[in-house]
Amino acid sequence: PLTMLRWLHKCGHNVITLVGGGTTKVGDPSGKSELRQFRTADEINDNIASIKEALSGLFDYENRTRMVNNDDWLKDLNYIEFLRDYGRHFSVNRMLSMDSVKLRLEREQPLSFIEFNYMILQAYDFVELYREYDCRLQVGGSDQWGNIVNGVELGRRTVNAELFGLTCPLLTTASGQKMGKTANGAVWLRDDMLPSYDYWQYWRNCEDADVGRLLRLFTELPLNEIAKLEALKGAEINEAKKVLANEATKIIHGEDASKSAEETARKTFEEGKLGGDLPTHTVKEETLALGIPVISLLKDAGLAKSNGDARRLIQGGGARINDEKVDDVDAHVTREMFNGKDTIKLSAGKKKHVMVKSA
Repeated sequence: PLTMLRWLHKCGHNVITLVGGGTTKVGDPSGKSELRQFRTADEINDNIASIKEALSGLFDYENRTRMVNNDDWLKDLNYIEFLRDYGRHFSVNRMLSMDSVKLRLEREQPLSFIEFNYMILQAYDFVELYREYDCRLQVGGSDQWGNIVNGVELGRRTVNAELFGLTCPLLTTASGQKMGKTANGAVWLRDDMLPSYDYWQYWRNCEDADVGRLLRLFTELPLNEIAKLEALKGAEINEAKKVLANEATKIIHGEDASKSAEETARKTFEEGKLGGDLPTHTVKEETLALGIPVISLLKDAGLAKSNGDARRLIQGGGARINDEKVDDVDAHVTREMFNGKDTIKLSAGKKKHVMVKSA
């Protein structure tokens, strides 16, 4: 949806990125199995600032783009007046038929009245955006279709507005996996949540069958150039993946971060050196002097999800220290392995590496 907004902006439209500072106090039942955790005002404001920072690569907020917080109009609503003016336009029968509600009820999972109100508030958001900013199109994921349609209908009934919705389907890989989710967690846009190097690697390691589609969706290269890259076969498809990683990373993190990530990958995978952007895990010198179990280090460095996962990695021959295979599940990392240097390279398979640094 954000990429769609970016293209609409490039085509001359004004863009609003709406944050739910008000509705986050309520909770969205969509796809949830339990009540959303409530946040303090300070936590909500911090999250809004973080979201704006994360989106700054996609949008120039000084140029026909604004971020709007729905708390600005929801916090002062008079409940009785709101029910009278807007609640009467919603049929409980129809609200119960919405997937976000129906699934919760079918699973016999609790759905609080405060969450049940969410779809009314989101519909009202669309009306407010139309009244205040002449916003006529709401963009979102397909899971928001019901909420968007409610806004379209509420706008027609209350202010005689002709409003529209545009949704996109859930993105999956060629193998059917949900995009943006990995064994190590979500693919975040903020550098402090996911380093730009790891973001670059996510695109570089995509499936061969997805390269063309991802180039069209997440880069701004000309279509004829994408067609040439998509046509590459065999090992040459890796060059297309590098272009994808560079272009996608450049949009979010900037060209310097993209080039740095590519250089780190080149040194790490093509020259066998330690690239400067590799993730770093620091161990205390006194701990290192006693020796650190490789199993524990693999888990603590984020290369294994658990001690059992780390053990299986070693038994399967996938754990390496400075490119040397670790054969013993009881092996320890000691100061001597650093050979007088400050860092060693710890690896899980051929693609996941961490610099272990002593301090």
